[in-house]
Amino acid sequence: MSIALLHYPVYDKNRNLVTTAVTNLDVHDIARSAKTYGVYRYYVLTPLKEQQELALSIINHWQKGYGASYNPKRKEALDLVTVAERLEFAVEELEKEFGRPVRVVATGASGSQANISYGDMARLLEDRNQTNLLLFGTGWGLADEVLARAHFVLEPIKGYGSYNHLSVRSAAAIILDRLLGRF
Repeated sequence: MSIALLHYPVYDKNRNLVTTAVTNLDVHDIARSAKTYGVYRYYVLTPLKEQQELALSIINHWQKGYGASYNPKRKEALDLVTVAERLEFAVEELEKEFGRPVRVVATGASGSQANISYGDMARLLEDRNQTNLLLFGTGWGLADEVLARAHFVLEPIKGYGSYNHLSVRSAAAIILDRLLGRF
């Protein structure tokens, strides 16, 4: 399974389509979770060239700069990261590499379009002949056009009360554990 963090198309709190900013913590914390759970590749997707350059500079710091010698474990995790402009790049790259269609699975906090549970998705992931791409959104969630394109939309993470606004890096860690963790 591969994962992608989309910075566009996503919503802001007023449900306007926006492009969100790349953050240092999202790049390396999600990479660390991805490495922990055996994810094949982690795509950071943004259409903005300046944001792509920012993501690449964060990665280069940990792969080639002082960070590489200071923390080799983080370097290893960041080896999974590919920075690209759009979701289609990730899908096309995986299809070319594996020679089969990619099953796209979206995540979201609202649950309004959820159509698969963690247990059912975890069972589907056991099929190693299927290429899967799990999408995470930034801002206030993935745009409807992305959700409509997905083969499945995972049920939301539900906490104790009604508050449901986790950081994407926290949500990614929880979801990867639910889908790929050993119990």
